[in-house]
Amino acid sequence: MTVCLLLLSVVALTAAVPVPRALTRAAWPEREPVVGLWVWQCLVATVLLCCLTALALGAAAVFGTVRTQLFAPAPPAVTAAYNLSAAPAWAVALFVLLASGAAWTTAMLARELVEARRRRARARAHLRERAPELPAGLPPARGPLLVLEDEYPDAWWMPGSRPQLVVTTGALHRLTDHQLDAVLTHERGHARARHDWLLHLSSALATGFPRVPLFAHFCDQTHRLVELAADDTASRRCGHLTTALALIELNQHRGVLSCASSNRLLGERVNRLLEPSPRLDRRHRALTTALAALVPLLPLLITFAPGLTALS
Repeated sequence: MTVCLLLLSVVALTAAVPVPRALTRAAWPEREPVVGLWVWQCLVATVLLCCLTALALGAAAVFGTVRTQLFAPAPPAVTAAYNLSAAPAWAVALFVLLASGAAWTTAMLARELVEARRRRARARAHLRERAPELPAGLPPARGPLLVLEDEYPDAWWMPGSRPQLVVTTGALHRLTDHQLDAVLTHERGHARARHDWLLHLSSALATGFPRVPLFAHFCDQTHRLVELAADDTASRRCGHLTTALALIELNQHRGVLSCASSNRLLGERVNRLLEPSPRLDRRHRALTTALAALVPLLPLLITFAPGLTALS
């Protein structure tokens, strides 16, 4: 068991510290944001699986009841291969640390979901106040598209049990038909990929463990890559130039495209659309996706290796 715990610690530390720092310096995720998001998710899954499997082994070593239940279907040779009865003294401290981390992670995820629901409720209440009053006898609008009367051009997606795409009349007046189609396609790209859930997960982990490089970078890169992925969805349908002009028309009144603006992401998105880099070839994308999917299997392989060796 000691060897398993040490190997799990090495894999978790490698995936949590040096790999994220190298990935943030890489240029290819900007060319393939969907693949980049997949790699980040696989890294997070690897670290979480390392912690969960180490927690299970630690609990089995500390508590005889857990050991009996966990290895009940296994032959005695498998149980003996893990040598849980001779667990080191630090196994108790490791179990307490991992159990506390698991409880804290669960609390952060629950808090993020509750706060997200509250934010959506406040946003929907604000939309109901801003929405124009319909003549008496007409039912309230419950469709997927809501048009607000506002001179400022804007459009955003409201996730939830009844998702809605909100567009202001300023956007309808300022954007051409093709530009409006690009904006709607961008927002639908967020909705189809369920980017809101990915943003909730990354925010919860970064809030709960702000000093872990993986979770901090995962949050920053997720907010960046989901926008690039939605831009690619829009540009494939409507063209790079049309999508870039739609972004400019929607945001130029905010001053975020000026040199003094602190919002660098929007400027990078526009430049990326105006000067698109070539995508990775299909073989490279498939290889990267497959290798990233194999990484979370390492904790499982390390955990089950003693038992499989004993059976063989």
